[in-house]
Amino acid sequence: MPSAKYEIRRKCEECGAVFIAKTLESHYCSKACTQKAYNKRKAENKKREQMDAILSTVPNGRDYISVAEAEAMFGISGKTIRRMIKSGKVSAINLGERLTRVSKSALLSMVPLRDFPIDHSKSLPKFYSLEPEDCYTIGEISKKFGINDSTVYAHIRKYSIPTRQIGNYVYAPKSEIDNLYKDVVKI
Repeated sequence: MPSAKYEIRRKCEECGAVFIAKTLESHYCSKACTQKAYNKRKAENKKREQMDAILSTVPNGRDYISVAEAEAMFGISGKTIRRMIKSGKVSAINLGERLTRVSKSALLSMVPLRDFPIDHSKSLPKFYSLEPEDCYTIGEISKKFGINDSTVYAHIRKYSIPTRQIGNYVYAPKSEIDNLYKDVVKI
């Protein structure tokens, strides 16, 4: 069975182990690490949705808010808020069992509001200099990273890397190619 003439050494984003990636998109060393990372992302998204649901019910004019609403609004844990109340840094009112209300203005003076996720659906276009001095030719890429020309062409198509042809040479931006093959090691 033919094998590639290059290796991609990566550090697993979940456990930190160094592994040889099978594809350029591999970020985890095993199926178990992939599943753990997926479960973390899923739990994080669920928590964010819950916080957004709580935040949508908080009226703007009310100064005293519940601890759960403060968690959703400021993105800090309930334990931290209760510790601030206990130390006297934040004024609070206790209306009964599990009915602690915190001063929103006092928290706002100490802690910034929670960052909302950035909408990546409208990504800005990247601008590249496709002048020959800012680019590699396909042959240069093949020699530098030890990859066949056909594999380079396939990766350029797959990752939508812009190219420019001048005469018999096809040029691709150095920044994109270096970023794509940053973990590739020649065998």
